[in-house]
Amino acid sequence: MKSISGKDFVLLLKEKGWILKRINGSYHIYAKTGDPVRISVPIHGNNSLKIGLLKYFMKVAEIDESEL
Repeated sequence: MKSISGKDFVLLLKEKGWILKRINGSYHIYAKTGDPVRISVPIHGNNSLKIGLLKYFMKVAEIDESEL
């Protein structure tokens, strides 16, 4: 699986209709209208997201691996 940074993942979320609700320190919290789920993406410079965290985010946001 390709590893990407939090900044790059945020761009994918925006394409899928996720909206930035607030920023809490280095964590950007995204939500989708009509969906109670929140995704809290760590933005630590250009550091890559850990694979397990990335897989979880992709599952919740319904993003396929081919879209990375």
